[in-house]
Amino acid sequence: MSNLIKPQGYRALLDMRQTEQGIKLIKEFFQQNLSTELRLRRVTAPLFVLKGLGINDDLNGVERPVTFPIKDLGDAKAEVVHSLAKWKRLTLAEYGIEPGYGIYTDMNAIRADEELDNLHSLYVDQWDWEAVINAPQRNVTFLESVVRRIYGAIRRTEYLTCETYPQIKPFLPDDIHFIHSEDLLQMYPDLTPKEREDAICKKYGAVFIEGIGAKLSNGEKHDGRAADYDDWSTVAENGKAGLNGDILIWYPVLGHSFELSSMGIRVDKESLLRQLKLEGQEEREKLYFHQQLLEDKLPLSIGGGIGQSRLCMVLLHKAHIGEIQASIWPEEMRQECEDMGMKLI
Repeated sequence: MSNLIKPQGYRALLDMRQTEQGIKLIKEFFQQNLSTELRLRRVTAPLFVLKGLGINDDLNGVERPVTFPIKDLGDAKAEVVHSLAKWKRLTLAEYGIEPGYGIYTDMNAIRADEELDNLHSLYVDQWDWEAVINAPQRNVTFLESVVRRIYGAIRRTEYLTCETYPQIKPFLPDDIHFIHSEDLLQMYPDLTPKEREDAICKKYGAVFIEGIGAKLSNGEKHDGRAADYDDWSTVAENGKAGLNGDILIWYPVLGHSFELSSMGIRVDKESLLRQLKLEGQEEREKLYFHQQLLEDKLPLSIGGGIGQSRLCMVLLHKAHIGEIQASIWPEEMRQECEDMGMKLI
């Protein structure tokens, strides 16, 4: 409850019927734009995977997956996915996707350890995407070019939404600003990582923060990243570590920064081994996914996740993600939101 942001004078611009129509409009239009921009084909994804294969996304490494036994497999344990970061790379190999092409899917997850607030729900829905790349493309210049294409698709979707609902006014800037997490620390050395995100997003409107996962010069990480999907340790052509990052915007409805996507160039053999060692997780080398990568059976790739409910929330100018998706909320939060005009589904 303490994390609930309470925007003063908030008023939903769309009623519930219009909101549902707007969600459909945004999801259909954006995924078509995303697939065209990045040359992605849609694939069907699992809701759960077998435990112990190293396929599930470990996020920051501390979140507990929802687990259940499978009767017909001798009570073998399955885990509801956190995301599909590693599953997608296995699928690229299975489908024989060529460099320059990729896949996307509707990812639905349950994150039982999430702290519930305006942006965080037990239920997570993303467009999870992954594309095959060549070794020379494992650099920041290529990463930023992909970010610009994704941001362009977001802005086109904003334009369509505002044309459909004239009461909604566009606010996203024309361009997205790039900054490394170490440079951001140097700009705002006395602020916490979240406060630094707020400051830089308020200044530029839309920002891609690079190099998330490695320790910065103050000995702390900007944010945690699992060791076995994003490459956050390779020193890039800019002399700084990390080939990954987050797309964030300044969201005036809440007066805070707002993460729309986490993405990056994925680990190769060298960076996987290096990052597992840095995190003290060398035992994971024996897992199925990691063995596939170490035996050169997986392609080099870039990928990420783009929040479906989050994008709809932003483009429809909603103050709580529960106005977009059906989930479970503390009754006190639900009542408080109702009193402030945030009607949760």
